Amino acid sequence: MSYSVDQVVSALSNVTHPGFNNDIVSLNMLSDIKVDGKSVSFTLTFQKSTDPLIASIQKACVKALQSHLDAEVQVQEIKIESLQKIEPKPNALAKVKNIIAVASGKGGVGKSTVAVNLAVSLAKQGYSVGLIDADIYGPSIPKMFGVEGARPEVKSTDKDDIIVPVEKYGVKVLSIGFFVSDKDALVWRGPMATNALKQLINQGDWGTLDYLLFDLPPGTGDIHLTLVQEMAVTGAIMISTPQQVALADAIKGISMFRGEKVNVPVLGLVENMAWFTPAELPNNKYYIFGKEGCKKLAEETNIPLLGQIPVVQSICEGGDSGKPVALDDNTLTGIAFKELAENMVKEVEKRNASLDPTRKVQMLRTK
Repeated sequence: MSYSVDQVVSALSNVTHPGFNNDIVSLNMLSDIKVDGKSVSFTLTFQKSTDPLIASIQKACVKALQSHLDAEVQVQEIKIESLQKIEPKPNALAKVKNIIAVASGKGGVGKSTVAVNLAVSLAKQGYSVGLIDADIYGPSIPKMFGVEGARPEVKSTDKDDIIVPVEKYGVKVLSIGFFVSDKDALVWRGPMATNALKQLINQGDWGTLDYLLFDLPPGTGDIHLTLVQEMAVTGAIMISTPQQVALADAIKGISMFRGEKVNVPVLGLVENMAWFTPAELPNNKYYIFGKEGCKKLAEETNIPLLGQIPVVQSICEGGDSGKPVALDDNTLTGIAFKELAENMVKEVEKRNASLDPTRKVQMLRTK
């Protein structure tokens, strides 16, 4: 069965714009209707691009088609246009070459520690690097860089306020932790958290960067979706311990990035806390969280294992003192993070040579 354009128009005539108390067909909001079997796409034109009812009218259109045609209708695209043209803001990330999401399936696996030391190691190797602390509810990056009391400069322009990142160890850093007291808990609903992240992204004075890293919250949620909708992410790296509980959650994170709707390449896995090595016995390895769990997962999922980071006391001390262990290439952990950075760079180069650039995710909610 194939629908006709007239059937689509008739179904959508049941959708009313509450602000004008009339249906979208009578208001001449509907155009560019395309029908291919049970697949439908069309354009909605609003008076203003800031119309607060855009999302609800999109949902109403989908429901109207399902109700008046049938439930199997496939809405491929609802393009939004506005009569009032707004000059687009400059792209704050126009000169950023690679955007890397540092993620984990669960908390407590050392994701932020890896993100900080990876950023520092990349900077030490001569790359221009930025790091956004996207863990809105638990920002730890300021402490790990030793810049807890820093307050980024805000420059006012004709179009917007520009936030100047704090620079330490050659890394440009922005975190919500710079703007709230470290003694206060952030009790924010999802939209407040995502808006905070958008500000760090779009109002940051990032300039030219080889790599912009995002330290994401654990799990999969609003912040992750906001990231892939706001920008084209070059790739993600997944952090896990060898423990089976952590690996099970890492698989969920990999599935999210590899999913059809998100479609962000997973550049590799990082096995953190791979083994414990006492300072007095540097050649000994004690596999307190299990042995080579990430290595096995990497083989099963055909994802590169970018590095294995041991547990040593200096990592904890470096994070607490604001002096990342990656600053010293001669230590066991310094060498591990140096190799991790080198491996990630190779995977990014391979990804860019073999795959098309990632696209921003466009998500249409139907419920």
